[in-house]
Amino acid sequence: MNFLDLRFLSFIGIKKIPPAPWKKYYKKHDMIINTKNENIYEFLKNKVEKNNYFNKVAINYCGTKITYQKLFDDIDKCSEKFLMLGVKKFDIVTIISANIPEAVISFYALNKLGVVVNFLHPMLSVNEIKNALNKYKSKYLMAMDINLDKVNQIIDDTSVEKIIIISPGLSMSKGKRFWYRIVSYKNRYHGYLNEKYLSWKYFLKLNQKYLKVTTLSRRDDPALILESGGTTGTPKGIVLSNGNINASTISTLRAYPDLNQNDSILGIMPIFHGFGLEVSINDAFTVGAEVILIPSFKKRKFHELLKKYKPSVLVGVPTLFEALTTNSNMENVNLSNLKYVISGGDTLSKEKIIKINKFLYDHGSRTNMIQGYGLTEAVAAVSVDLKGASRPGTIGIPWPGIYVKIFEPNSEKEVPYNMDGEICVCGPTVMLGYFNNESETNQVLKLHRDGNIWLHTGDIGSMDTDGFITYKQRIKRMIVSSGYNVYPSQIEEVIMKHEAVMTVSVVGIPHPYKVEVPKAFIVLKKGKHANNDLIEEIKTICKKNLAAYAIPKEFEFMNSLPQTIVGKVDFNKLQR
Repeated sequence: MNFLDLRFLSFIGIKKIPPAPWKKYYKKHDMIINTKNENIYEFLKNKVEKNNYFNKVAINYCGTKITYQKLFDDIDKCSEKFLMLGVKKFDIVTIISANIPEAVISFYALNKLGVVVNFLHPMLSVNEIKNALNKYKSKYLMAMDINLDKVNQIIDDTSVEKIIIISPGLSMSKGKRFWYRIVSYKNRYHGYLNEKYLSWKYFLKLNQKYLKVTTLSRRDDPALILESGGTTGTPKGIVLSNGNINASTISTLRAYPDLNQNDSILGIMPIFHGFGLEVSINDAFTVGAEVILIPSFKKRKFHELLKKYKPSVLVGVPTLFEALTTNSNMENVNLSNLKYVISGGDTLSKEKIIKINKFLYDHGSRTNMIQGYGLTEAVAAVSVDLKGASRPGTIGIPWPGIYVKIFEPNSEKEVPYNMDGEICVCGPTVMLGYFNNESETNQVLKLHRDGNIWLHTGDIGSMDTDGFITYKQRIKRMIVSSGYNVYPSQIEEVIMKHEAVMTVSVVGIPHPYKVEVPKAFIVLKKGKHANNDLIEEIKTICKKNLAAYAIPKEFEFMNSLPQTIVGKVDFNKLQR
């Protein structure tokens, strides 16, 4: 299949070890990440068997507890059913889901078979879903019932042959399931099931002959496709291998060696997000921890989750921690149970970090928040604060086995310590490439003279003589809203569909809770005038073509866009 022809589809080893002034903060063996020739499922199964976690709780979900034994029984059963459907190695199966057990089980079941899983955000628009399904030529789709109205609108224009319907209510305890059915009645699928649509229950009852899998996927094989904007802002499929994910897990366990089977992690970060899938779920499973799977996060109920579950690990984006400190019901919540509080997805100012740490301390916690930096192209984590290796104002030191250098943008010329340049990453977690996009892949994955493949992140920062990285800004015009990447050029393309629009520019503006939200500055064609009807028409186009979090929160009409001295749009002026 064509995406197997990616130029970098091989184990990305390090040909020449780069300088690493931060290595003094690690044990010597921590810097060496050797992955076996196995897939994600095998890696996890071997960990669980070796440490005999089978009787431990793996997933705690809305009143239902699933042990590791039950989890693997369900994974094995699910993989057989996918074989009965005709799913083959290297097929791409798309999953549109929130954090629910059925999606987690299916991910590992498909990985066991050598199938590539493509996760999509449930909030994507109708057209975004259609474009993704057609781009990946998915023959099989797993979608939540609340997404079926969108799916039904476009499914005949795709190559999808089978749709498996899942629901957040399936694995809930009886009482919670009853109330979920009442509350979500209008969103549930009420049509009949046929050869194309299978309920999860019917899917698990499939009983027909199938060929047992004899060749499992290996380390270098693609395992996962997650969506991102790449360097142009157009959605790209980031292809990650089994080795990428397994290397990231090994690296995490080296950075946090005291994570163990007695820990519980609040799984709020979504599985369609690299940070959520890898850190909150896969890493937790490998140490036998309990994952408290949260299908839908509500800020006003955050205090209830913390009181009820008393997690020892809290992983989230800055928005989550804003919700923590602004929740008026947190007064009597004791956080002494917290071992780690990890923030990623975007950076936080010194002032906000101080505010969050004071909040944690005032509520009984004796751990400070750890700030990390990463991107999906490197399986989420690149650098992080560590116990004994933390420096205020920085995003920490590179993850174990990961190497970072600061180059002049779009070049191989390394800049001196403490000078700004482009943050570039080398190591076994670096992606295989962008799905069927050699041009975009070549812009970010570059073979340098040292023989190593370097991921050019498009982010500006500096490194001090001890290896601590300071993040400055993005080269790319990307907005991070509630931890989700929002790409201005994609929004601009959608707004330009309106016949009255001559040009448009989108920038991020501050938001007290979401950190940033998009704002559109629009110049209309001659003779066209701004009014409420026009704004509603533009909003309708946005709703049809953009995820809800990418729809501009403000629209401002201008006679012309401000320009820099070289004639480009002056984004800084628009953001003032």
